[in-house]
Parts: sequence; structure tokens; C-alpha cells
Amino acid sequence: MTFKRADILLPVFSKDSEKMQKWSVVACDQYTSEPEYWQAVSEKTEGAYSTLNLTVPEIYLNDADIEERIARTNKAMAQYMAEGIFTEYKNTYIFVERTLASGVKRLGVVGMVDLEDYDYSPDSQTKVRATEGTVISRIPPRLKVRRDALVELPHIMLLIDDESCSMIEPNADKTADFEVVYDFDLMQSSGHITGYKMSEEACAELDEKLASLAELNSFNQKYGVSKESPLVFAMGDGNHSLATAKTNYENLKKEIGEEAAKQSAARYALCELVNLHDASLEFEAIHRVIFEADGNAFLQALEAKYQVSYADDAVGQSFIYVQNGQQKKVTVENSEEYLTVATVQKMLDAFTAEKGGEIDYIHGEDVVLKLCEDAKNFGIILEAMDKSDLYKSVILDGALPRKTFSMGEACDKRFYIEARKIK
Repeated sequence: MTFKRADILLPVFSKDSEKMQKWSVVACDQYTSEPEYWQAVSEKTEGAYSTLNLTVPEIYLNDADIEERIARTNKAMAQYMAEGIFTEYKNTYIFVERTLASGVKRLGVVGMVDLEDYDYSPDSQTKVRATEGTVISRIPPRLKVRRDALVELPHIMLLIDDESCSMIEPNADKTADFEVVYDFDLMQSSGHITGYKMSEEACAELDEKLASLAELNSFNQKYGVSKESPLVFAMGDGNHSLATAKTNYENLKKEIGEEAAKQSAARYALCELVNLHDASLEFEAIHRVIFEADGNAFLQALEAKYQVSYADDAVGQSFIYVQNGQQKKVTVENSEEYLTVATVQKMLDAFTAEKGGEIDYIHGEDVVLKLCEDAKNFGIILEAMDKSDLYKSVILDGALPRKTFSMGEACDKRFYIEARKIK
């Protein structure tokens, strides 16, 4: 199976809510422009067992002492293991109820994914695929941590397209039969989280349901395509962490041989499985502002390649063009791409490569409007991507352009809690 049960490590104090609040910190790729956030986390966790000591926040990756920080991280892993701070729950799933800061609940299941079934290449045909382009330069510093790590801690979120909500969600009605393994408020006003060790019966039932996801005929019928390999699991968050695990695994194959590597714990990566149709998952548009660039020249380039209309009732892929405080609708009537954002990004990349200008990715229309009051800038306001388009767009076009969509605020991202031995 691609997604399966795992031997999951939790701190021996996992039922102590005060200690767990210090143990659990947000994904390392969040708050990358807010050093004060990480300083507050450091102060809160000082002297305590914490996943902050077992991970490297990306805000520090360019610091002069990054090598020393990585060494300290691996040393802390060895120390924690030697001190016996973990309890291992064998061959199981952890059912997660995460209450976001907004009060909305997100449901998930922690298990492990087979890296043999994952490829982050844009044109991948594996069962597990990246939904957005992977930035290869982000892998090496993460690889330095994982290469010598004794344990892994995931902020990876895998998505399944279960519109009937029949796989993960039914477990919410079975928690009376599960063991509560943690239950606490997350730090920095990030909501609440409860984890349950699922019963053997519930684990077996989920195994059976997941096995049916990859049935080829029903897959092709559902998406109106003809494919030899179905897209079963799509990356939600943490693609670069999974790409790092994959790279580490492929390197291990070269070191010890493919068959030996396949028998190792490094073949798998711990992650949380979440339904794309979970009520908490809201796709928000990420807009574009192009600084120090001629917007009229961009529109001319667009017109040279496509049939473009500026009529309000035009049909096709539409976006709002902003410059000099003015807005107008632009519609590409004969696009070659499935998504509007793919059409726009491809044109912007080609345009800035030839004409210059710097692209920035903006959350919030009001910010775009403000920045584009300056005549030297122009902006593109996009509509939010429909969740139901995610799978089909990846199937048809491969990994989506970078910054296609945002999935929740920073405080709603995964927090490190569970771990797994990888050596």
C-alpha cells in the first residue's frame, strides 16, 4: 500500500498538556519573515523537551551558523532517543482532530507514505505527486538534517479526493473506541489538537478503503481521462520535506544497494492524510504584482500569443489587470492551459525574462491595488482556484505553477507532534 500504518513515536509525557504545548511547534517553513515569532517560541521552550530542538526553522537557513545548528539538531535527536523520552505505538494510525484558531475542525490520519510511489518531477505519473513546482535549491539544507537524523517529524500533508467524505471523517464518530494519546492547546494561539490511537478494527477498515482509491477504471471515469497510472495522493503541504525524504532515499539506494534500501525505514515518510473536501481547507488566490515593468507591453505580448478580450461578458480564462489605480477585466479565450494561473504565470515568466521586472506574490486584493497605484508597477488579481479542479489540473498539466494557491493561515499549518525512527 502507498499509505499505510506506521510505528509512531510520541513523548512519554504526551498526556501532559502543559509539556505538550512546549513540545509541539509549527512547521519549519512558516513565519519566515518574522524572527520575533521564532524568538518567542525559543523563549517559551527553553529548557523543555521540544520539537524546536529537532527541526531547523527555515528562517535560519541563511545564517552563518547554519551548519552548527544542523549539528545541534541531530545531536538533540540522539540525546532524546538515549534518554528514552519516546513511547512507540506499533503498526497503527493516529486520528487527528485539529481545531483551528477560527474554531473550524480539520480531520486527518497520521501514517506513512511509500516513497517508491512518489516523484516530484513536474510530469510525474506516480500515485503520489507534487501539486506545485518543487524548488530544487530548497532540498540541500533539509537533506543535511535528514541524512544523519535518527527520527523524522512531519509537517507533510497528503490529500485524497474523497468527495463523499467516507474514508477519514467516519472516524470522528468512533473516538470513544480509540485511545486519546494527546489533547492540548497549541502555542501562540494556534488552536487545539487531539490525537487518538485508532482501534485495530478502524485501522483495518481504513486500509480497505484506501486500497480502493487506486482502482484504475473508476479513476479514469471520475476525471474523464485515460491514464495508466492514477493520481491517488496529491501534496497539500510539505512537498519540499517529502522531496527531501525522497532524495535521501534515492541516495541511500546508491550507497547500500536498491534492495537493501527498500528494506530500510528510509523508504517511508511520516505524514498526515487529509481529505481535499474537508470543510477547513479553503483555497485562497495568490495574486501577482510586477515591479518596474511596462504593463502595456505585457498585454501586447499576451495579445500576440492568444485571442484576448476586454469585454465584461467574454468567456474564457479571466483575470483583473491593475495599473495606475485602474482595473479592467482581461480574458484569454483560447488558452492552452487548464488553469488561468498557469496561463498567467507562463506569460509572466517569459515576459520578465525578456523585458525585466520583478514578480511578487501577494495575498489580498487591497495590497495589489495599493502597490499598483505606482505607474511603474502592474498587477494581476486572480480568482481562487476551485478545490475540485486540483486533481484534474495536475493530471492534465502536471505540477501547477508556483504560488498557485494558499491553503490556510500560518497558524493553521501542521504542528510537529508525532515522530518515527528512520535509522
